[in-house]
Amino acid sequence: MKTILACAAALAVLAVSPASAETGDPASPYGEEARIPFANHGGIRNFRVVDRETLLIEGRGDRWYRAELFAPCFGLRHSLALGFDTDFSSSFDRFGKIVTRDQTCQVRSLVRIPDPDLPRDAAENDPKAG
Repeated sequence: MKTILACAAALAVLAVSPASAETGDPASPYGEEARIPFANHGGIRNFRVVDRETLLIEGRGDRWYRAELFAPCFGLRHSLALGFDTDFSSSFDRFGKIVTRDQTCQVRSLVRIPDPDLPRDAAENDPKAG
């Protein structure tokens, strides 16, 4: 009986581990799913459009994120202003939406990236990595 309980406990820990790796803490390592806290209260400072499916977002503390969209978002490249729809939470994450004048675009992935303005070798030693 103790063996069954130990196995069940081990499975429960394994089931929870991937979710805890995607907590989206702003200090999360580069490349992991992240979230931008308080996006509806000044948590997003700036953005840069890469192409119709990719957007770079600057959060508080000069933290940068790459948002990849499920499909091309027409009008994104020419937008001077965007909306960041967080639904019911105040955090922007992979479940959020980008709103342009013409379209609402679903986010597929939001990951933390180094500052795109830093040289590549300086970005690897960035103290803001967490």
